[in-house]
Amino acid sequence: MTIDLSRIDRDGAVREAQDALLSRGQLLGGALAAVVAGLAIPGAASAQVDKRDASVLTYLLSLEYLQDAFYTEAERLGALRGDVSAATQVLGRVERAHVQAFRELLGSAAPARPRFDFQGATEDELAFLRTALALEELGIGAYAGQATRIQSPEVLQSAMDIHTVEARQAAWLRRLLDMRPTEGSFDQPRARRSVVGTIASKGFIVTRSEIPKTHRRRKTPRFTG
Repeated sequence: MTIDLSRIDRDGAVREAQDALLSRGQLLGGALAAVVAGLAIPGAASAQVDKRDASVLTYLLSLEYLQDAFYTEAERLGALRGDVSAATQVLGRVERAHVQAFRELLGSAAPARPRFDFQGATEDELAFLRTALALEELGIGAYAGQATRIQSPEVLQSAMDIHTVEARQAAWLRRLLDMRPTEGSFDQPRARRSVVGTIASKGFIVTRSEIPKTHRRRKTPRFTG
């Protein structure tokens, strides 16, 4: 089954954001949107996914929720400008497409979205870029770390399709930070415990009880869930 981008991108935002990238990131933005447009996901019937693969997909979906929420919050705040703002729109749409793809695959077994507190990282350009890069590179390691655990060749192919997109996104963010696209010849896979521990240490995921009352009534970030 191939995900129909027209269902995901109903308002045409992916294509509009892509066209708006009149910056040094334009080529990469176009490549990312093109990859998402052709993203292949196996049959949406969750019954075809065995328990082990479902566990892996649930874990990876949780990471996609995190990235989706991060970019969405940055878009809603509107504090970023220029090349960074344009990139944020494209990256956000890509992550939302990843979320929808995994949710379709998992069906009713898909976990609910957590609530997030990004602690101001979506409100400052440098903090945003550094955090976005850290999340993308964490995701790259997480996908690589799960590759040997996936049983279904179709699910593995789909996961690796997304993995390569995450790598392109990281390279784009590195360029916006005036950093080399890579620091070495090989990427290291990350174990699930390591990834979960890193995210927990940042305090990005919060429970309802942890949200101050002043923020519970806000219709805009700081909290996205």
